[in-house]
Formats: sequence, structure tokens, C-alpha cells
Amino acid sequence: MDDSRARAEALDAADPLASFRDRFVVDDPRLIYLDGNSLGRLPKATADRLARIVRDEWGRELIRAWDHWLGLSRSIGDGLATGLLGARAGEVIVADSTTVNFHRLVTAALDARPGRQVIVTDRANFPTDRYVLEGLAAARNLEIRWLDTDPGDGPQLDAVNAALDQEVALVTLCHVDYRSAAIADMSGITAAAHDVGALTVWDCCHSIGSIPVALEAAGADLAVGCTYKYVNAGPGAPAFLYVREALQGELRNPIQGWFGQRDQFAMGQGYDPEPGIDGWLVGTPPILGLAAVEEGANLSIEAGIGAIRAKGIALTQLAIELHDALLVPLGFTLGSPRDAARRGAHVSVRRTDARDLTRRLIADGVVPDFRAPDGIRLGFSPLTTRFADVWDGIARIRTLAS
Repeated sequence: MDDSRARAEALDAADPLASFRDRFVVDDPRLIYLDGNSLGRLPKATADRLARIVRDEWGRELIRAWDHWLGLSRSIGDGLATGLLGARAGEVIVADSTTVNFHRLVTAALDARPGRQVIVTDRANFPTDRYVLEGLAAARNLEIRWLDTDPGDGPQLDAVNAALDQEVALVTLCHVDYRSAAIADMSGITAAAHDVGALTVWDCCHSIGSIPVALEAAGADLAVGCTYKYVNAGPGAPAFLYVREALQGELRNPIQGWFGQRDQFAMGQGYDPEPGIDGWLVGTPPILGLAAVEEGANLSIEAGIGAIRAKGIALTQLAIELHDALLVPLGFTLGSPRDAARRGAHVSVRRTDARDLTRRLIADGVVPDFRAPDGIRLGFSPLTTRFADVWDGIARIRTLAS
């Protein structure tokens, strides 16, 4: 295996997505940024768009700007649905945070399955999802049936099947594991849940913008995900919420807010929700955040999720090959699937001193992140990460770990 930096440079020279990096703010070209799966870089178009909104729309139009702001949650949701999520227009809105949206969808799903007392999830699920589930289970006297999933493999269909019966109301898992990037079998797990009459909620935080997500083809019922990772929408950007069209008449938004009200400006007595996905709006949408989502999503949609996926596979494959050649002799082990079909766009390398190594890497100009108990997570954002960045990051780990 050619583990030279020249190989990485050659891959960059042949990269069809290489020009997209120039459309992002790269303030310090010496910084090796390998944390795009926590916070993506700032698109230059976003900085310009936000300045225009503040100066021209808020500053000059004032309240009149709501004439064109009101539909943003839905129109941007339609773009995410058809461009990145494999869903239909009218099934996605962008509003609120992932945690709030997850809580709302889980609550609605549980309400739609009265008499069932069990939620199935895994102990490797993202913490905010587990905390929401624990709170709802305690409030409703429900059982959480925990899967003891190996994060390196992700939840397996056989384990999910073993946990299912007629008492299960809901199965909820991450599509891509936040530590290892293991991809769950969305289609198979969703079908298994449906076989016992349960609903599914999928957390797509680490899949949207990094791998193809096929919500409609998989039969997914409900899904949520953030936009500040691979969609590059910025810190605290609003999340998306997906409700399959066939369920929109059955499920009810548990938070009855003004923006979900039919004939909103009639100010009528009594809550009468908008039909369809618009009934899942709650409060005043964050206009600056929505604009940032739109600009980030436009870049991903322009690049094409197929090309993004192909580069994500190539970046992670290079990282794994360099890990095997340069880090395994130093006692590292791989914490991500080797099969590219089962791996998202980040890679975890493991050693007992990973926490300290991560701290030293950041001080040395390489920014990954640490995930307990022993993982250095290397996040490769296909629109902004170069193959040379992968080589430089792994080489720096080798130097500091020697």
C-alpha cells in the first residue's frame, strides 16, 4: 500500500469535488480540520446571505419581510426532502432543535400506539435521544427495552427482531452511529418494526449530507436530524423533522403553537392545525438560521449526494489504510466498520490514551474530537476535507503517539 503523502495529493488533484472547498471560509490553511461531523465549515454564500438579511430585509423591510419569510421552513424542508433525504415534498420541515423535534415525534408515535408499553432502542444511541426516551418512559410508566449494541457494528437486525413483540410501540435508532459511523439497516429494521405494528423514529444527524438517506424507500415513519454537521448550516442551526405523508393525518403534533394553526392570522379561538407537514410548526421560525440551512443545503444538493458519498468512502478508506500502516504498530485499533457499505463519513481510531492524544492534537493544529471511552473520531466532510488533510492528520497522530 502506498502510504505516501504524494498519493493523497494525487487523489486531491483528481477529486471532482475539490473546487467546493474554495466556496467555504478557510481562515487558517495550516489547520487540519477533522471535525466536520460536529460542526461544518462556514460557506461563503452563507456569510453573504446573512449580511443581506440583516441589512436589507430586517433593516429595511422590517415587518414587511415576513411576506417572504413565512414559507421558509416548508420550502427549505422540501429541498432537504427531495435533495438529501429521499423523501417527498410536503414531508419535511425545518424548525426547532433535534432534541425538541425528537421529543415531539416520539410523543406523537407513543400516542398513536395506545396500550403498548415498550420502546426499543440501544445503549449506544446518541445521549440526547436516550435522555428524551428515559424522561418519557418515566412520565408514562413505559419500559425501555435496551439493545446492547457494539458501537463499532451498530444495531443489528437480528438483535432488533429478538426485542420485538406486540407490546412494542416504537423502535428508535441512529441511522449512522455517532462514534463509529456504522450504518444501520433502515429498511430491514423498519420492516421488522412494522411487522409487529410498531412505528419507527430515525435519527439522521450523522447521515444527512454525508450518505444517501432513502426515507421513502425504506418505509421510514418519522425522522429527525441536525443541519450543522454535513449540511454546514452553522452552530445551533434548526433541525429537520420528517413525517411520512401517510401518517400526517393520524399523528398529532403534541405542541400546539401559533405557526401550526390553520388560518393563522385569524387569531381564532381553539386550536385547528394546518393539514399536512405544516401542522408540525410551532413557534416563530429562526429566519437567520433557516437561511443558513438553505445555503448549506444548496451546496450539498449542487454537488450531488452520490458524489458526496463516493468521496466520503474514498476519504474513510484512505484513513483506514493509513491507520493500518502507521497506527496499528503503535497499538491502535479501528473503531469503525471496514466494509464501506456499512460506514458513514467518519472514522474512529482507538487507543487507551485517546483523550490525552486528542487534547495534544488540537494544541498541535489538528482538530478531531474524542468520544468515550477510547476513540479519536476523525470527521471527513466531503465538500471541504482534502485527502492531504487525512494524510496529515494520521501522520500527526503517529508522531504524537510514538
